[in-house]
Amino acid sequence: MSQTASRYFVPEPSHWPIVGSLALGLMASGAVMAMNGVAAGKFTLIGGFCVLVYMLFGWFGTVIRESEGGKYSKMVDSSFRWSMSWFIFSEVMFFAAFFGGLFYIRVLSVPDLASFENVKFLYPHFSDVWPSAGPAFKEKFTAMEAFGLPAINTLLLLTSGATLTWAHWGLVKDNRKQLIIGLFLTVALGIAFLVCQAIEYHEAYSEHNLKMTTGVFGSTFFMLTGFHGFHVTLGATMLIVILFRSIFGHFKPDHHFAFEAVAWYWHFVDVVWLLLFILVYWL
Repeated sequence: MSQTASRYFVPEPSHWPIVGSLALGLMASGAVMAMNGVAAGKFTLIGGFCVLVYMLFGWFGTVIRESEGGKYSKMVDSSFRWSMSWFIFSEVMFFAAFFGGLFYIRVLSVPDLASFENVKFLYPHFSDVWPSAGPAFKEKFTAMEAFGLPAINTLLLLTSGATLTWAHWGLVKDNRKQLIIGLFLTVALGIAFLVCQAIEYHEAYSEHNLKMTTGVFGSTFFMLTGFHGFHVTLGATMLIVILFRSIFGHFKPDHHFAFEAVAWYWHFVDVVWLLLFILVYWL
């Protein structure tokens, strides 16, 4: 990184934001079509995800070449830190909206519905209990046990946070071997988390009758855990990029904000999962 504080690098206009918007549009359209039984929905969703991964690697590559070319000054580094901080804040607000919805349903909506005489008359078996799919949902379902796969996933993510911190210590000490091993373990644990979540979803559908269509509980459960799983996938992708950059010797003890940015994001994902484990699975 250049030490010239007065110079601020302004990049050329980029096409990557357009590619990213296209990817998100395809993913959203594919998800809506898939949920409504349109055959092309799954392929559109997968295609959008592939375009997103292509965009991430392409955009990262552009930034990496600029960084390694010495184009970033301390002012640019400060801008990156502020940008990443605001991005994570926006993610905090994103999940706060979903947790707020969960709070509203559990604490206000379900008790209120159970107290109405008309609801008791129309749906005599509906009561103020959680989990609840709502008064109109008549099929039986069971929630996922907290101390099964969710507990294993909690252990995996907490361990991944520790291995990532250990990798950071190695970077600060200029211990390249510790850095690479720590990052590799973090990526492996993140992938293991996603595998366990896929197994959990299969079990929810096949054994517990817990689906997106299982009333308000099913939609809330899959929205919260699904979006978190998407963030883990995105974080693992970024970690893979950082791992290869570390192997190629890109980072220095005093110049490694890209590593720090990914670490911030991954620790944020860890914290969100802890809240999910407590509020969605345990309580």
